[in-house]
Amino acid sequence: MKLQQLRYLSEIARQQLNLSKAAEALHTSQPGISRQIQLLEQELGVEIFIRNGKRITKITPPGQAILEIARRMLQDADNLRRVGEEFNDKESGSLVIATTHTQARYALPPIIKRFIERYPKIRLTLRQGSPTEISTWVASGEADLAIATEAIELFDELIMLPCYQWNRCIVVPPQHPLLEQEKLTLESLAQYTIITYDFAFTGRSKINQAFESRGLQPNVVLTAIDADVIKTYVEIGLGVGILAQMAFDPVRDKGLRAIDAAHLFEPSTTRIGISRSCYIRSYIYDFIEMFAPHLNTETIKQALVHPQRQEPA
Repeated sequence: MKLQQLRYLSEIARQQLNLSKAAEALHTSQPGISRQIQLLEQELGVEIFIRNGKRITKITPPGQAILEIARRMLQDADNLRRVGEEFNDKESGSLVIATTHTQARYALPPIIKRFIERYPKIRLTLRQGSPTEISTWVASGEADLAIATEAIELFDELIMLPCYQWNRCIVVPPQHPLLEQEKLTLESLAQYTIITYDFAFTGRSKINQAFESRGLQPNVVLTAIDADVIKTYVEIGLGVGILAQMAFDPVRDKGLRAIDAAHLFEPSTTRIGISRSCYIRSYIYDFIEMFAPHLNTETIKQALVHPQRQEPA
């Protein structure tokens, strides 16, 4: 049994049983992958996959058990490498942060700047996606940290660390009638067409819950995955926007006006998700503390041992 065979197995599962995509991702040939999986099956004495000709159609029950063990072994092998890197050179390495557009665009820039100044040799990568995608990347070992508001809690493989709470604002063009209201209401907001985040992003569930609790059906004419797109379509008059307060900058967004909406919606909590089984290098602890100062190294280690103690910040 070889680690390479386990990597092939894991990648086939990750690519939804598509051998061609697995071979492309691993920079090898499809026949080579097939041969190594067959050798692994022969050594273990069980079929890992159900095949229809040359095409893999399903993972067998023993294959599922083998896949889970293979993933743990690959994670342990990666952890061994990280330990070696930690004690050989604490200033070099890589950090892959999986996050949403809102966090990457508005919350992370000053933190990234500080981190790079402190660790100039670290290769830093930002991967943007939906909360579900970024949580999956961390759970599978493709990223080190997930930073998001939604979906992290759905992944048992991850520890959730609450960072900060935030709320929303309404953005409108200048001279919009909503600006004349002394205190904005959901009823008045529901009279206009609305542009806001896609269902999978950035606290959208809180928006839905607020309207539903008042028996209102908002007329959402457009959804987007990032605040910049929302603001663009508000500027051309397509509707009013609901977005994260942090995403409005009065200096840059001179063509828009913001109305505080914290009294309309429940606050959302941004969290960092880390794998329960991943070895965390010292500079990753430092990054987390830069982003959320209350999450120091000892607090994070305690959370890994006692995750049930963590409460929203």
